[in-house]
Amino acid sequence: MREHKIVVLKGDGIGPEIVDEALKVLDAAGEKFGFHMVCDEQLMGGAAIDATGVPLPQETVDACKAADCVFLGAVGGPKWDSQPGSNRPEAGLLGIRGALGLYANLRPAKIFGPLKSASPIKDAIIGDSMDLLIVRELTGGIYFGERGTGEENGEAYAYDTEKYSVSEIRRIAKTAFEMAMKRQKRLCSVDKANVLDSSRLWRKTVIELSAEYPEVELSHMYVDNCAMQLVRNPKQFDVIVTSNIFGDILSDEASMISGSIGMLASASLAEGKFGLYEPIHGSAPDIAGQGVANPLATILSAAMMLRYSLDEPQAADAIEAAVDAALKTVRTPDIYEDGFKKVSTSEMGDLVASLV
Repeated sequence: MREHKIVVLKGDGIGPEIVDEALKVLDAAGEKFGFHMVCDEQLMGGAAIDATGVPLPQETVDACKAADCVFLGAVGGPKWDSQPGSNRPEAGLLGIRGALGLYANLRPAKIFGPLKSASPIKDAIIGDSMDLLIVRELTGGIYFGERGTGEENGEAYAYDTEKYSVSEIRRIAKTAFEMAMKRQKRLCSVDKANVLDSSRLWRKTVIELSAEYPEVELSHMYVDNCAMQLVRNPKQFDVIVTSNIFGDILSDEASMISGSIGMLASASLAEGKFGLYEPIHGSAPDIAGQGVANPLATILSAAMMLRYSLDEPQAADAIEAAVDAALKTVRTPDIYEDGFKKVSTSEMGDLVASLV
């Protein structure tokens, strides 16, 4: 039986309960498809602050580096609002991204058929389904460029610098081309090349790299037009690749099209197949422990982990199909509609596991 060693960071709020349901589904998938998950639970976020005084203990970093990949619930909550910025739970998340070299953020935006009515976009636009993937550069650009403040002519000013090297652009573009090769072989590179020098270098570099992927249909779009097109006709997109700040904005816009933040998975990848997998929603401390949290985003993150880091595509397909099947009969409170059975966090996990 194949073994996969993962570090589990359950985190704060609803993190522990939704991660438990995902692990339940992973165990069911492993039993069916012939693999076993070896889980090493470590601390990060508020739970780590409570236990060690810091949001990211070195022990956690070391364990993550020794694992095949990392599985995360959620971090944060008002309990730790009094902490300085450098010691808040969210600092642990930024720290782990840097420590593990996680440069590519994958954000799928998919509408499951039974949830079409939850999308704010009309059925006539969505059609039978929508399934796109945004590949966001995660460790460069304006969030990491030179910044500062000063005073000129008696007036305060501040600046932040958008900076990308060719190697940074090639690295994220290569990831996006590889993702496109596994999907519909269409890639849209989003920039602001009509205004920004950094975007002109971005576009030039992506075009040069495209020669290595002749099967992928490459297109380009300005970020403002892309924001409009995601609402006007999201089905035109397969894979979108873009910079850190543009990806931050566009991925949140795309996530709303799918109808529920409780359904959205994500992955952050390093070189090779190593990655960190997590739902995009927060820790929701106001509902923690009540058994009403939706575990499906976390379960779908587990499917991404199987697909992209652990070479278990059949199991990933089975989990995604099980989620779709479960949604035809049951709902957690956040996505409940008349005509469906309302279930708890654990009941949803049980059903998905039984359907894998």
